[in-house]
Amino acid sequence: MKDNPRFLILNVGSTSTKAAYFDGRGIAAEKNIPLDGASLAACRTPADQLPLRRQGLMRFLEENGIDLAGIDLFISRGGLGKPGPAGAYRIDERMTVDLMNGKYGMHPSAIGPALALALGGEFGKNALVVDPPSTDEFEPLARISGIPEIERKSAFHALNQKAAARKVSKQLGKRYEEMNFVVAHLGGGITVGAHGKGKVVDCTHGLAEGPFTPERAGGLPATDLVDLAGKTDRGDLLRRLVGEGGLAAYLGTKDAREVESRIAGGDEKARIIYEAMAYQTAKDIGAMATVLRGKVDGIILTGGLAHSEMLTRWIRDRVSFLAPVYLSPGEDEMKALAEGGMRIWKGEEPLLDYNRT
Repeated sequence: MKDNPRFLILNVGSTSTKAAYFDGRGIAAEKNIPLDGASLAACRTPADQLPLRRQGLMRFLEENGIDLAGIDLFISRGGLGKPGPAGAYRIDERMTVDLMNGKYGMHPSAIGPALALALGGEFGKNALVVDPPSTDEFEPLARISGIPEIERKSAFHALNQKAAARKVSKQLGKRYEEMNFVVAHLGGGITVGAHGKGKVVDCTHGLAEGPFTPERAGGLPATDLVDLAGKTDRGDLLRRLVGEGGLAAYLGTKDAREVESRIAGGDEKARIIYEAMAYQTAKDIGAMATVLRGKVDGIILTGGLAHSEMLTRWIRDRVSFLAPVYLSPGEDEMKALAEGGMRIWKGEEPLLDYNRT
């Protein structure tokens, strides 16, 4: 076994592909590869994007003198696939079919595993995803909604939440599996999870629950939502819930930096809406603390918005009585994927089979 395995890491977004080359010691090359808007618009299905994405990836490899034949593992950010426990999953055809057809929900990240599988197949190498957003470690009680026809589901920022929890555990000289944390991922989407001894036993749903966010409405009063649904086209309502809700709906922008600039200029509406996002996040942190019966070793704020001193201060002021608050700002997903790949390479975790979850 190589001491310094080489990984190609992919993280597909709606308008770009993040690619990174890991040489066994760290990320040696990384690039966010934008897609041509006209070419992207001409793609009618996710599968149509594969040649376009591959073309940009090949340029990245050529620019950095990277030989695909020398790659040991192809690693992609996961998509909305079949729910299963956390860990690394071998990408197979069934996974890519489920993702590309949107069986469990459609998201641009579905394209990454299909691209990784195609590249790995050319060279007889494994392709895998790590802690995908469909990670499901819920306790039975967490699945009950209040209406038998509706079950609460797990869909959250599993990769970043778990990476942040592992990072703080290491800082404290402990193993993640020994700790109880409440982790709040703060970004375009916000999810708040209860991490009990290495498992996320409950978490707000990234698209349908929890605090409102820069672009999502979060959990809403149910009867009022039913009334609104009766007056609104379904497609328009879905866009208002995910994409045009939250800060975008109230303030006309998804950019938290712009909101903070307005607040600094004395905009009282911007202040109360922005603080309300922190308030709702703090409420869900408190709720997840009860899931852990108050036995909380720490509260972790992570994601891009964890860089905001204003937002994190408002949250900290409301939750610090529960447990120490740790900041792990940013979404270093490429590093988290590389770390997951190393755990597999070293045999510290089993490589899971998507078809058996």
